[in-house]
Amino acid sequence: MPFRPPLVPHETFVADPPELPVRAPGEQGLAALSAAEVTSLDTGTVTAKAITSDGQTLTVELSAAGEGIIRVRLSQDPDARSRSARAATLVRPGRCATATAAVEDGTVRLTAGPITAELTLDPWHLRFVDAAGNLLVEEDRGITDISGRLRTLPFGRSMVDGSVAAYHESFAAAADEHFVGLGEKFTTLDKRGQRALMWNFDAFGAESDRAYKNVPFYISSRGYGVVVDSGLPTEFDLCQSTHSVVQILVPDDLIDYYVLAGPTPDEVLGRFDALTGKPLLPPKWAMGTWLSSGFFADSQEQALGRARKIREMGIPCDVLHLDCYWQTDGHWSDLRWDPVTFPDPDAMMRELTGAGFKVSLWMNSYISHLSPAFAEADELGLFLRTADGTTYVADVWHGSYPACGILDLTNPAAVEWFSERLRALLRQGVAAFKTDFAEGVPADCVAHNGMTGVELHNVYTLLFNDMVQAVTREVAGHGLVWARSSFLGGQRHSAQWSGDINATYPAMASTVRAGLSYGLSGVPFWSHDVGGFGGTPTPDLYVRWAQFGAFSPMVRFHGTTSRLPWEFPADAAELAIDALRLRYRLMPYLYSASVESAESGTAWMRPLLEDSPDDPATWHADLEYRIGADLLVAPMTDPSGTRSVYLPEGDWVRFWDGEVHTGGRYARVTTALGQTPLFVRRGALIATVEPGDTVGDGPFGPLTLLAYDVTDTTAVVHDVDGTTTITARRSGERLELTVSGPRRVARVELPRVADARPPAEVSLDGVTVPLTGADGVLVADFR
Repeated sequence: MPFRPPLVPHETFVADPPELPVRAPGEQGLAALSAAEVTSLDTGTVTAKAITSDGQTLTVELSAAGEGIIRVRLSQDPDARSRSARAATLVRPGRCATATAAVEDGTVRLTAGPITAELTLDPWHLRFVDAAGNLLVEEDRGITDISGRLRTLPFGRSMVDGSVAAYHESFAAAADEHFVGLGEKFTTLDKRGQRALMWNFDAFGAESDRAYKNVPFYISSRGYGVVVDSGLPTEFDLCQSTHSVVQILVPDDLIDYYVLAGPTPDEVLGRFDALTGKPLLPPKWAMGTWLSSGFFADSQEQALGRARKIREMGIPCDVLHLDCYWQTDGHWSDLRWDPVTFPDPDAMMRELTGAGFKVSLWMNSYISHLSPAFAEADELGLFLRTADGTTYVADVWHGSYPACGILDLTNPAAVEWFSERLRALLRQGVAAFKTDFAEGVPADCVAHNGMTGVELHNVYTLLFNDMVQAVTREVAGHGLVWARSSFLGGQRHSAQWSGDINATYPAMASTVRAGLSYGLSGVPFWSHDVGGFGGTPTPDLYVRWAQFGAFSPMVRFHGTTSRLPWEFPADAAELAIDALRLRYRLMPYLYSASVESAESGTAWMRPLLEDSPDDPATWHADLEYRIGADLLVAPMTDPSGTRSVYLPEGDWVRFWDGEVHTGGRYARVTTALGQTPLFVRRGALIATVEPGDTVGDGPFGPLTLLAYDVTDTTAVVHDVDGTTTITARRSGERLELTVSGPRRVARVELPRVADARPPAEVSLDGVTVPLTGADGVLVADFR
């Protein structure tokens, strides 16, 4: 039978990445480092002349870029920078005040606090050790097969047809080593065995290795992390080609990477923030529910009708989002209200604001060639160009909408022209923008500053979100954007969402994995389309996804069909609303977790490995997570209502019935449709509040504390007006609580814990009241 092409279609995209060239069999071109000679040395930097296997001379530099951070650079030109640096600075190295450097017996040792680089000069070999001298990671010298062919690319660069194709580095991987990070990846959390390309795609269903948000940074289970400073399409071969080697290929003018000491993932993330910036805490109101018009026709009358019904039904909601159709169909995204369907936006904004809603508008950085604004922008030269200087009109919508010009954000005039349009909308009362797309910069376009599309592609999204954030902060006083695409350093743009997910249970599972992966890439504030974006979820999936959304950093309902609760059967609608009410009830705890993530850079959806990195099982537990120290969430990703949950060490109390599970093992859990698998750490003190229609901007009202067999513990509640610390101590038959800070505790509840012996009374700041029963829960009322 003759060969036939596969029946599975191959996706093509206007902005597909360029392929690396391939050397022909027997063709030379590898320049691997073979030896080096130190040319300069001070307390924080070592520079050397490196000789390669083919006799070339390159410059290599090792430097202490911060406490626990060592930088490695290899280039032809000592002053070389990534070609993407013309548009965006991705990494800002610091200094280590305690750094030392010395050469002894042909070995260079550069120490930056808890990490030391040990470099053997001849033959070249680089390794990194911790403060105790234990190996963290070392270079792989290159693996040859039985025929003598090199199967891995050691530290150096490769030439093809006389030009540099890529710089590269290879690290030996331990047999039991795991790798996490690299951005919002919809694949399994442990990236070992995968090959990740740092190229932003429109991810089409969000269930493949295509990613909207790539971050060239990973964390190893051996207690270190690696960051590559390049906006070019870097490839990370994480033990795929060879199961014992991690290979990094950088098609740029140099390789510039950083090794970050741990030993814990949280410590690695803290050092990552030191290089790339801290996460931005979203406004408090943004932690509430976002309800969207959806990706279908809309009008001013419909928007106001939705808002009124939300309040009539008592659905907790802070943000009303208007998607594409607030603008004229076919003119997207020219940032002009459709005058027919939205005849009086000022009046609409006044009514929505009066009802307690913030308003979010969809937009992107493309302008349809059918819009009158296209001709204006084209005349001013504000779009990306082709090589011959004409405007690049691209099919960024994959054939479903008119072709567009792509705003050239390297051109200050384009930034100002677009910003003024955004500024007018913000002055009208719009609170935030959904910055969609931005993955569509074609490889063969040319920018105002001379960059090629390949050089600009990944960092374009940072320029886009920076622009929108700047004008939002200028007018609205906060820096929130709701972004689909991002890159290295994108944690400064809060918040982001996971793109166009299919409305299926497997897609929801992929979304959980993406959120965990992204949190381990330094971005804690993230969301997803509740119910999935593409298609219509079944009523049970709608409920399960609402429960997942309720325990996500941010929560938005959005899709190609309606995700409004009243569009689903009444029982499903009520269960979804119940999930939101539980989120609003737990908001003091959830908001406090947000503040801590912003301060520390750690994940909000905490993969179990963050708190239990020495437990090998946690590096594979990628469908569950902790929020703070005390809550563990396992979204129900199986329509049967039954799944396995791995519980880390300790005792865990099932939220719904007080059943106690011992950790360090898997539990088979079944939950009714109205419940999500939710566990509370035994001994936890959880702050809650009476849920209202909105989270709002102001401080929380009186707190109710949930005490789960508390002995001695401390709970911290962060709020817009300060921090409250609550200390608990069990003394015989009394639970004694003291409160310091602006929040007032009005009530203490002791939910059922199956094998616990509760106290008889509770003391709050010296006032003692007996516990009484209420709905099966013991209560101490201090109102």
